[in-house]
Parts: sequence; structure tokens; C-alpha cells
Amino acid sequence: MSNHIAKIVTVVATIVAAVSINSVKAASIPESADPIKVAVNEWTGQHLSAHITGELLKKMGYNVEYVTAGAVPQFAGVAQGSIHTQPEVWTNNLGDIYPKAVAAGDIEVLGSLGLEPREGWIYPPYMEEKCPGLPSYKALYKCAQAFGNAETFPKGRLITYPADWGTRSKELVEDIKLPFKAIAGGSEGAMIAEVKSAYAAKKPILMMFWQPHWMFSSYKFKWIKWDGDGVNCDEGNQKKGSACGFQQATVDKIVWKGFKAKWPAAYKFMKSIKLSNDIQNALILEVDEKGNKLEAVVKTWIDNNQATWEPWIKAAKM
Repeated sequence: MSNHIAKIVTVVATIVAAVSINSVKAASIPESADPIKVAVNEWTGQHLSAHITGELLKKMGYNVEYVTAGAVPQFAGVAQGSIHTQPEVWTNNLGDIYPKAVAAGDIEVLGSLGLEPREGWIYPPYMEEKCPGLPSYKALYKCAQAFGNAETFPKGRLITYPADWGTRSKELVEDIKLPFKAIAGGSEGAMIAEVKSAYAAKKPILMMFWQPHWMFSSYKFKWIKWDGDGVNCDEGNQKKGSACGFQQATVDKIVWKGFKAKWPAAYKFMKSIKLSNDIQNALILEVDEKGNKLEAVVKTWIDNNQATWEPWIKAAKM
């Protein structure tokens, strides 16, 4: 055999070997036919991040199930392995349940989803005429009645998160002795309905809310200002005259402690996936304001954004 022919044979053998290796890698996904159970919480943004995650895992060949789970109760499920991943955990609304589960090794944190969040109390600008001194929280002591209704009078009315999202606002009202009654919103949709109704009639409204959210592109709101910058807020140590409000969140991706061993490629995918405020705001608008079905909105985004998500899947298969 001449040197030329030998080189050709070597090159061909190398190509065949590479194809064989890639075939083995492709054939090994999914590593298990068992379903990856993705937690679905109560707000639209999380529905979107959960379903984008799940549908892309399906593209990789995985069996996926969506499991409705409360924002606080879900951690027991992840720790026990009955829920396998949650791509959008807001870390500052959970008390000590989440950090304890992470510290114990029952939940693994895979880094940030990529969102840049903000949480706090919001009000429409027209309320500043009825409550001079806003946006300072200290103004609320003097004009609580301006935010009240027949249900709460003489106290003001504060709409807080649904009860199973946590009770931080209620506790803050009590700790700083603010003359307000905290009313839990029934759901994200119910809270938005309150906003629309209040704006239409220029009625008073003070509400715990968050961004990213489409609502801020459709309605003008201002944020109540607290003492300090919110970066290092000790929420459990506040009192009248000294209140930092709310520790601002990070948004984590988490998995069950056995996830990596059972689905290693899916684990790599979960580490790679990132969603921005701009992506989520646009998709939330499609679902909540334009009335499009969530599954259709997710499918359209995936169909039109292969350049965004394809690197996540490629990284998973390496």
C-alpha cells in the first residue's frame, strides 16, 4: 500500500470513528425514559420559562411532564425527587425553606436564569395628589385612608401576593406598624384585574408586584422607596422609622440532587439555558394581554429563535 493510499485509509477511519462516537452520544439521549417533571408555579412568567425548558428538553428526546406546584411547597417535591427541576426560583420570597434544602444538599442550584428582577410596592402616579410625600414609605402613615375602601377603612388597603407565594408584605406591615390591611391576591390574573379596574376609574391602589412583567409597558407605576438600596435588606429586622422594604431577588435554576446522574445531558442543558427580561416581557404580553395560548406562544418563540436556543442543546450534547 502506498503512503498516499495509507493516508486516505487513515482519514476515512478517523471520520468513521468520529461518526460512530457521535452516533453513540446521540443514541444515549435520553439516558432514561422516565419523565423529567418540571414545576409550574402560579405566574405567567414562570409558566413560560417552565414550558420553554420543557419543550426544548422534548426536542432533545426527553419525556417531560409539567407538575403544578406552589412556590413554597415545591421545594419539598424537588428535595424528594417527585419534581425534578424548576427553572425560575425567585430567591427572596421563600423564608428559610429553600436555603435549608440547598444547604442540606437536597436541591442543586445551577445558576441564574438570566432575569433581572425587581419586587416591591407599586402605585399609580395619580395617587401622589392624594398622598403627598410619596414615593417615600413614610408618607403612607399619614395618608393610609387615601388607599382604603369600605372593607379596610380607616386603614389603607394593600394587595399582596397570593398566600402560597409567601407573606412578606403582611409581615412588613405588622413589623413597621403601618396602618394598612394586607389583602392576599387570589392569583396573578386577579391582581392584574385589580390594576385595570383601578386605572379605569382612577381609584386608589397599592400593590406588591414584580418585574419583568408586561404590565409596566402598558401602565405607569411608581415604586415605594425605602431606607437603603434594597441590596442588603434584613427583612426580618424592620421597625417603624427604619424599614428597608424587600431584599431584591436573584432568579435561580434548580434541580433535584439526583438529576445529573440520571439525565446528564439534560443537566448540561439546564446549566446553559438563559432567558432575558426582554424575552419574557414580550412573551408575557402575548399571553396575558393579547390572549394567545401559552403553548402556542412558546412554540412560536422556539420556531423563530433557533439561533438563541440551539447552542444550549449543542452544549448539552458535548
